[in-house]
Amino acid sequence: MSKPDKTPSTPGNEPSRIREGLPFPLGATWDGLGVNFALFSANATKVELCLFDDSGEVELERIELPEYTDEIFHGYLPDAHPGLIYGYRVYGPYDPANGHRFNHHKLLIDPYAKQLVGELKWSEALFGYTIGHPDDDLSFDERDSAPFVPKCKVIDPAHTWGNDQPVRVPWDRTIIYETHLRGISMRHPSVGESVRGTCAGLMEDDVLKHIRQLGVSSVELLPVHAFVNDQHLLEKGMTNYWGYNSIAFFAPDPRYLASGKIAEFKEMVAHLHEQKLEVILDVVYNHTAEGNERGPTLSMRGIDNASYYRLMPDDKRFYINDSGTGNTLDLSHPCVLQMVTDSLRYWATEMHVDGFRFDLATILGRYRDGFDERHSFLVACRQDPVLRQLKMIAEPWDCGPGGYQVGNFPPGWVEWNDRFRDTVRAFWKGDDGQLADFAGRMTASGEMFNHRGRRPYSSVNFITAHDGFTLHDLVSYNDKHNEANDENNQDGSNNNLSWNHGVEGPTDDPEINALRLRQMRNFFATLLLAQGTPMIVAGDEFARTQHGNNNAYCQDSEIGWVNWDLDDDGKALLKFVKRLIKLRLAYPILRRGRFLVGDYNEDIGVKDVTWLAPDGNEMSTEQWQDSNGRCLGMLMDGRAQETGIRRAGADATLLLVVNAHHDMVNFRLPPVPEGEFWTCLLDTNDTAIKAQERFDFDHEYAVTGRSLLLFELQRDDEV
Repeated sequence: MSKPDKTPSTPGNEPSRIREGLPFPLGATWDGLGVNFALFSANATKVELCLFDDSGEVELERIELPEYTDEIFHGYLPDAHPGLIYGYRVYGPYDPANGHRFNHHKLLIDPYAKQLVGELKWSEALFGYTIGHPDDDLSFDERDSAPFVPKCKVIDPAHTWGNDQPVRVPWDRTIIYETHLRGISMRHPSVGESVRGTCAGLMEDDVLKHIRQLGVSSVELLPVHAFVNDQHLLEKGMTNYWGYNSIAFFAPDPRYLASGKIAEFKEMVAHLHEQKLEVILDVVYNHTAEGNERGPTLSMRGIDNASYYRLMPDDKRFYINDSGTGNTLDLSHPCVLQMVTDSLRYWATEMHVDGFRFDLATILGRYRDGFDERHSFLVACRQDPVLRQLKMIAEPWDCGPGGYQVGNFPPGWVEWNDRFRDTVRAFWKGDDGQLADFAGRMTASGEMFNHRGRRPYSSVNFITAHDGFTLHDLVSYNDKHNEANDENNQDGSNNNLSWNHGVEGPTDDPEINALRLRQMRNFFATLLLAQGTPMIVAGDEFARTQHGNNNAYCQDSEIGWVNWDLDDDGKALLKFVKRLIKLRLAYPILRRGRFLVGDYNEDIGVKDVTWLAPDGNEMSTEQWQDSNGRCLGMLMDGRAQETGIRRAGADATLLLVVNAHHDMVNFRLPPVPEGEFWTCLLDTNDTAIKAQERFDFDHEYAVTGRSLLLFELQRDDEV
């Protein structure tokens, strides 16, 4: 179905002074004298630049972009300045069956907009078709959407950065702290009411002091790109709190800017850098907020639907939905690929961001016939002189065909490892048959990552993330409790591998509470003493709860916010986590650049890791296969070869002992060459262990049920 173009009248009487301009750079670019506008569309017939008053409410003028070069519409507006409010109307065929959904009645957001003003207000006028029409999305709607759409704003990118420099923490010293930009400061007592939930709130001294003193290296922020709140959530009094619903890849969401100025984000980055903290952004380039064929026309759908989105080959009316959200961006298209890589470079160069975590990253490497590690996007990131210096973290799965790709991303990438999460949860819960898998997770899942020169840090280890139970809830609930989401508790995963330890939710039973706290210490110790890159979720370090909600995506409320009112248990756990992080950073053997594989190195006569049974002898095949096995020793020999050079290492030798049995196990501390006795560095059952307490070889240490210990090999002359 098509509709002939009809050019609306131009508000105002003054003639436009538009000039030809240039097809690059894309977006609205101020050069000190005027503003150049450039917009890609391969299938449009005409583009109008729409100018608005400072409020963004009154449309002042429509100006046709006069030139079209290499599929770019462009024009230059002399005497235009930063602060100019604008949007686009794009003309072309309305032919959904062939993938075209042009509708010039809909005001469109510039995909390269650096700042948005105003909020999206849900209205039937936002849709390119007429809701309720017998032809459904094949119909054509002529209502003006401008009153309901956020507008774009021309910015002045100049900023005084001072001495700000990239932090560039080495991967082996990286500890990621995942947090929500809004949620971390909404309940913090030191953050003023006017800046809570914003960039200004995160850069408040006491917030930064907590993160720095915790000992983590890198703050990973949930999506900050401008996003859309789903209509059905707003109708229920909720929001798309997490923000995985992007609509503008260059603009921070206006709700996160207390000052209304882009400079606030830059100042936040500078403050984090001053504390030697990296800034990593969680980014969503796999889909946009425009949804499926029945979604609104807000930006790319109306600019060039057939180019931006992956459409069904046999019926372009419909979208390929590998993201599970209605649409999928087509990164095999060169201009879409350019948009995404331009966005990444913008955040790296103009905003000084240090890295990215890619939501549903498998989509970004999928052609029509499946995932390909040589996909143009992955290749572009590896060869780009800016991007290849950044931390690039993949969430290596999606709901599309062949969507699970953990371990299959190319060199230069690191990946979230959900196998670590699931195995460690199952092990400490006491499930049968977990011992061998647990050993694999403790050595950075070498069976998945130890190839092509990839390093142990390629495995991003986590036990909790924003999606799922908090650590406190993991040990307090058997089942999810998402009733507050108003979806009849049907949302969120049922496969939590959690255990409430006898009571669902809060309890006054001191034994249960003590065991839960020890289990949280076990989880943290496992995470921070394992090979790989650890990731902690904000608030877990002091036992934050979401009251059993494992899908707080819509909870912009006390459920989703970090509660800074710490009880005694929370304070004790925080102290323990700080100590663990110091241990990790103090002992290089815990974060080796080479995989611990258990092979005997004949050149130096050392085995890098030896797995021990409770009797102190090396694990036998039968013991590995025993489904009831729950106790294990991991002997990491500091003399093992550290690099590709064949020479003995000089690290401390450590013995990690884990016991997931419900009862005590006697573990015989083994004799080790070049040592004389052991000292205990850590016991999750006894947080007040005496420093330098001596344990002789062959001593049988009584390992408490459900606990973890760390010993260091010593000689008398070292004490």
